Amino acid sequence: MKVVVDMCLPPGLAEGLVIAGHAAVHWSFVGDIMASDADIATWARLNEHIIPTHDLDFSDLLFASHERSPSVVIVRENDTGVDRLLEPVLHVLAQFGPELRDGALNAMTVNMARVRRLPLG
Repeated sequence: MKVVVDMCLPPGLAEGLVIAGHAAVHWSFVGDIMASDADIATWARLNEHIIPTHDLDFSDLLFASHERSPSVVIVRENDTGVDRLLEPVLHVLAQFGPELRDGALNAMTVNMARVRRLPLG
């Protein structure tokens, strides 16, 4: 899966996703680190990437856009360290792969995940 990890999550998450076989990159390697969430979402939509993030604003962006992409995985954890998140994120990408490829908003913790298909609203 093609993944662009948002700025609010560590670059090591992208590295771990690459090791696991995903085409992943941290936003800081492809775009302006001061880019708005809307700019990141536009880039991800145009380049068909899923966005893992810790930023709740992405759900508002998806709701307002009425778009079917990009898919977003919102990590709802205080501890966003790679050691804590890599396996749960990999599990979500595997479990919800079809939904994420078609367009979805996923909210997850290390213990649960739920998904809503896009567009929202």
